[in-house]
Amino acid sequence: MEGGAYGAGKAGGAFDPHTLVRQPHTLLRVVSWVFSIVVFGSIVNEGYLNSPSEGEEFCIFNRNPSACSYGVVVGVLAFLTSLLYLGLDAYFPQISSVKDRKKAVLSDIGVSALWAFLWFVGFCYLANQWQVSKPKDNPLNEGTDAARAAIAFSFFSIFTWSLSAALAVRRFKDLTFQEEYSTLFPASAQP
Repeated sequence: MEGGAYGAGKAGGAFDPHTLVRQPHTLLRVVSWVFSIVVFGSIVNEGYLNSPSEGEEFCIFNRNPSACSYGVVVGVLAFLTSLLYLGLDAYFPQISSVKDRKKAVLSDIGVSALWAFLWFVGFCYLANQWQVSKPKDNPLNEGTDAARAAIAFSFFSIFTWSLSAALAVRRFKDLTFQEEYSTLFPASAQP
């Protein structure tokens, strides 16, 4: 473990974007951010169809507006959550209290696990609705690539958010070690 990487030793220093970009959890958040854009963007752009015989648009996923709405809502909220935690990653080195750092990492664990679950539900829901869609609803196969992209990137998002949760658990263990070390050896707070 690098000395002071998780404790107060390096808190308050200048912001270093190069270090931020090289951290695995930051890269995963950027990837999750891009995946969420692909999911909600593909559904918003090509997820709704209208036929000449009908006046209203319908969802490409088995004419189920809930499927399209779920994909868009989860995608947009995951986009915002990724941005929020990217900001927290940038601010994290400035937090000097180990207890505050633990709270931030615990929230990261919970939120990342929740998003992995929501993406799993979204993948299953979109894949099921796509599977039972009728070919007569879309005879020209319009938007099929967008629907497949939304399903595929929902699947990929399960792994990015799960890995984010696993990395947050590792960070939490490092913080716990730092706190215990500081309690045992108060004169030399940094290992």
